Parts: sequence; structure tokens; C-alpha cells
Amino acid sequence: MTKADIVANISDETGLTKKEVASVVNQFFEEVRGALYDHEHIEIRGFGTFKVVERNPRMARNPHTKEPVAVPRRHVPFFKFSKTVKNQVAKAEK
Repeated sequence: MTKADIVANISDETGLTKKEVASVVNQFFEEVRGALYDHEHIEIRGFGTFKVVERNPRMARNPHTKEPVAVPRRHVPFFKFSKTVKNQVAKAEK
């Protein structure tokens, strides 16, 4: 499913134009992106949580040369689904 599919589905369900829905969807993504840039925690109850987690520095290995490579500390975006979503997906049959 793409963003265009999401916009079309919401437009069909609500009766709003695709342009109006696309504007709202784009603004939602901008708000999430901006909050993550500021390392804010975003919780959408019943859906999941967006946050930024810190990865500790570590030693990795170059697979071609087998040389050790230092990987510095870094921050990465992380999403965790709610129990509700996890349970619904586990029960869904195809």
C-alpha cells in the first residue's frame, strides 16, 4: 500500500477530496518527522509509538576484508506497534 492508496481509501470513506486528504496526510507525516528530529516521543494509542533510540558504539567487521571497523554512537528512529495491532495481525488469516 502506498501513500496514494491511503489517501484514496480515506477520501472514499469520508467524502473529502483527495487533495484535502493528501494535505492532512502530508502534514501528519511532517509532524511525526519534525518530532523525531527533535528526539520527541510520539504515542498513538491503539496503534504504536515512534521514538528515537540511541545505538551504542561497537566494533563491527568488514565482510570483504574481515577488518574490524568502529561504528560510532548514533541515534535511529524506531517504531513499536501496540499490543492491539500485534494481536489483530496475529489473528488475521489470509
